Order: sequence, then structure tokens, then C-alpha cells
Amino acid sequence: MALGSSKDYASTSNYPRALSSIIISVGLLAVFITFASWILLSYPIGTVVQSYFYGVDQTSDLDLTVSVEGVNGTQVHGEGRSGFSDTELPKSEGTTGVSRNQDAEGSQKQDVQDTEGSQKQDVQDTEGSQKQDVQDTEGSQKQDVFKSIANDTMPTEHATENPLPTENKDSTKSDLDNTTSADLPKLEPSLVNVDTKASVNAECDLYHGEWFYDPAGPVYTNNSCPVITQMQNCQGNGRPDKEYENWRWRPAQCELPRFNGTKFLELMRGKTLAFVGDSVARNQMESLLCLLWQVEVPKNRGNRHMQRWFFRSKSVMITRIWSSWLVHQTSEAFGEIREGVAKLHLDVSDEIFMQYVPTFDVVVLSSGHWFAKQSIYMLNNEIVGTQLWPPPKRQPMKINNIEAFGISVETSLTAMVTHPNFTGLTILRAYSPDHYEGGAWNSGGSCTGKVGPILPGQLLKNAYTNTMYEKQVRGFHRAVKKQVNRSKLKLMDITEPFSYRHDGHPGPYRSPDPNKITKRGPDGKPPPQDCLHWCMPGPVDTWNELVLEIIRREFEGNQNASV
Repeated sequence: MALGSSKDYASTSNYPRALSSIIISVGLLAVFITFASWILLSYPIGTVVQSYFYGVDQTSDLDLTVSVEGVNGTQVHGEGRSGFSDTELPKSEGTTGVSRNQDAEGSQKQDVQDTEGSQKQDVQDTEGSQKQDVQDTEGSQKQDVFKSIANDTMPTEHATENPLPTENKDSTKSDLDNTTSADLPKLEPSLVNVDTKASVNAECDLYHGEWFYDPAGPVYTNNSCPVITQMQNCQGNGRPDKEYENWRWRPAQCELPRFNGTKFLELMRGKTLAFVGDSVARNQMESLLCLLWQVEVPKNRGNRHMQRWFFRSKSVMITRIWSSWLVHQTSEAFGEIREGVAKLHLDVSDEIFMQYVPTFDVVVLSSGHWFAKQSIYMLNNEIVGTQLWPPPKRQPMKINNIEAFGISVETSLTAMVTHPNFTGLTILRAYSPDHYEGGAWNSGGSCTGKVGPILPGQLLKNAYTNTMYEKQVRGFHRAVKKQVNRSKLKLMDITEPFSYRHDGHPGPYRSPDPNKITKRGPDGKPPPQDCLHWCMPGPVDTWNELVLEIIRREFEGNQNASV
């Protein structure tokens, strides 16, 4: 019994000592865990733990900006670079992509700041340098990925098989693109995985691509449109081939939709579109009327000042005003120059059409070919050049007809972008190439027998066309710099694509006369022909597909922005 009592007492006396050891151990463990947790939360490695407990993705603070080399050297930039494309970059879940949910992050970050107090300030200095390293690394990685996507997706045959005239044109275009950001071509949505909103606003370069044969044929025929000028009614004038009607333009980066008359009228609801310029402007206006005629027959509301056609369903007015040179013109005698010879005041816009500008919503300007005609060029009321007329005696001439054209473009466009009451859209249609081979329009030039577009790689440079184009673009460029009103200015750059369409002109089929001469004579001379204007239907209809696309981008963009 004594032994049994002693054993029980010893066992009982050990309990307080064991309990004390357990309490001390637990206390030390708690201190260790607390200390370790503080270290994890207070230093850079703690970002993982912070993300787990507080739901804060520290990579969301990274403002990644990548530069993607696009088509023709165009760059597409992500957010954070003003003045460039606003196309959103693709994001992939589960990666270290950029998160833009800033509102949710803002409240979560505030909670973290309240909890961590002054500790987070110490962390930010360390994390700042790490973020910069991550940004540099990820930026270069994304750039490589986007370049790879663009290179793998872009059709390469356009760059190699379709060489267009270059000379100084490329540099001029580059200067223009860098100045007018509104016209910057953007990466086509199909090349990258952008979201729906970005796709709606995305644009592509409309003016580099190829002609392809469309068996569907034109939207209208010469029999379904009553407003075709007879000289452009090639089928009605007996032209035997028709394939020139089926070739359509396809930009390299996207599809240019067939003309949709219903869409056009809806976009232009309550608005007026005016064609201002020479007979080529009339050619384009008639093409637009023919395309719209298939949807609705308009009312003729023209007068002695202008042609006007009204589409009642959407209250759309299509107008044309004649202006050969787009600048002020007088015919009175001046010095040695007799009365009747056109004197062009290159520094004064044409007041005949400028008086109507405030009533227009879209203006398409067309000029250039009348500068080959007889005229006198004046600046500051002084004769500075002549065309097909002897210059005044003892007075050196300072400019030729090509330089005069460039000055007239700058003057007319400057008048549009500085007009205090014009807020609409001005579209400058680039110089329309002619295709007189073997001479000029009045010296035996011909386009007889052309039944299809010029094949890739076979286009011969036309020095006169290229120089006229360059002067025109330079005038456009200078006018952009002078803009002070809220209007928009776009260049519809059709010169290169239409240099391939020598088959689209009436040629000798200028009249329905059954006895007209359509072949070369025994001496090899071609018959009189028109290699300047365009058959209808024909390539000129593409101009209005481009006009519709320009208007869609402008007006749909504004509608989306207002929603």
C-alpha cells in the first residue's frame, strides 16, 4: 500500500510541470508564427501571400506598353501612348497579362493600405524596381509574340507580287501618316485576338491590296441606271467585253464590303453629301447615284447652281458643284494676257462652292486634270506661271502647272479646315490616273484593247501621275497643319490601286454611233478615245465603296462614342 501511494503521488506531482512546458511551447510557436507572418507580409515575397489573402493582383499596376510593327511599317500601340492606335491588346487568363479592372482594384488596395499601415510604403519602393523589370521583360515578350502573329497572318503575296510606284511617294505618305493621326491605319482585328469593342472601332489600311475577280458582277447595269453620262456608258456604246465590270478591290488587311445603299442612306440620314470638282467628280457622283438608285429612286431638286438629288426615305441629299480648279478664277484681261484666258488665283479658294460649305456634312473634292489646260497662274495678284500660253515679256515665271496644282490643293483644303461654320467631313480623292499610252489625250494616246487589270509586277511608272500625286499629298499635309475648326479631313488614296486599271476607261467607245472607229487605222494611229474617265458600271464604283467605309468609320464611331 505504501508503494502504491508513493507512485500515485509522484505521477500527480508531474502534471503541473508538463502543463507548464506545453504552455511555454505553444507560446513560443505563436510568437514564431506571428514573427514569420510579419516578415512574409512586409517584404517582396509577401506579394504572393497578399494576393492570396486580400485578392490584390500586384501585376495589375503594371502599365505595359508594347509597340507592334504592323503593315507597311505602321505601328500599333497599346494604352498609355496618346496620338496612336487605341486598339486594345489581347489578354490571356491565367497569365501575367494586364488587368484593367481598376475600380475593383482601387477599393481592394485601400483595404490593404488600412490594414498594413506604414508597412506598405516600405514595400512600394522595393516593388517599384521589380515592376520596371517585369515591364521591360513582358513588353519585349509581347512585342515578339505580336510580330510573330502579324507576320504569320498577313498575306505575303501582296508585298512581293504587287509592286506599286515608289519614287518619293512612300516618304510623302509616311510624313502624312505621322501628321494626321486620324488617318493612321490600324492593325486589323483578325490579326490579333481583340475583344468585340476593339473590333468595332478597328480600322485597316484600305489602299494597299489587290484586284480580284468577282463573278457576282456589279450592283447595277447601264440599263438599271438612267443618269449615266453617255460617254461613260461603255456597254451602251458597244464595248464588246464586260469583265472589267467584275474586278473588285480587296485591301490586304481586311475586306472592303460591297456597296450597301440601305446602309449608306441610314448613315447619311438627314445629311448632305457634295461632290465638288471637275468631270471626274461628276463621274463619281453618277456612280453613287446609280448605286443608290437600286434602293430608292431620288427626286431631282437641282437648279442652275448645282445638281441635287433627294432621297426622301432618309432625307439624304446628294449634290454636285462644278469647280474645275477649286480656286478663284477670272477671265478679264490682265496686263498682256487677253480677256477669255482663265486666270487662276491660286491663293484664293473658289467662292462659288465655298458659299455653300456650311450646308454640307460631307464634301468630296476632285481636281487635277484641268491643270493640263490653258491657264494663267497668279499669286498675290501677280502672274507667276502659265500653261499653254506664252509668259509676259521680261517677267520670269516661278511655277509650272504641277506646282500650281499643289498650291491649289493647299488653298482649297485650308479654306475647308479654317471655315468658321463648317464642322463636317472633307474627303480629298487622290489624283485619278489616266492611261494614255503612246501619247497624251490630244496627241495619239490610247488605251484600246485593255480587257483586264495590269498584272502584278508589270506596272510602268508614270512620272507625271506620280508627281501630281506627290504635290497633292503635300498640299493636303500642309492644310492639316493649319486646321482650326472642328471639321475632319481624310485622304482617299486611290492613285496607286487605280494605276492598275487601264481596262476601266471608255477608250474609243465614247458614243453610241454605230459608225465610230474603234481600231487603229492603216497608219497605226489610234482613234480618238477617252482614257481618263471611267466606264459605268466599272472601277469608279469602288470609289464609293471607299467613301461609304470612310463615312461608316466616322459616323458609326461617333454613334458608339455617344452611347
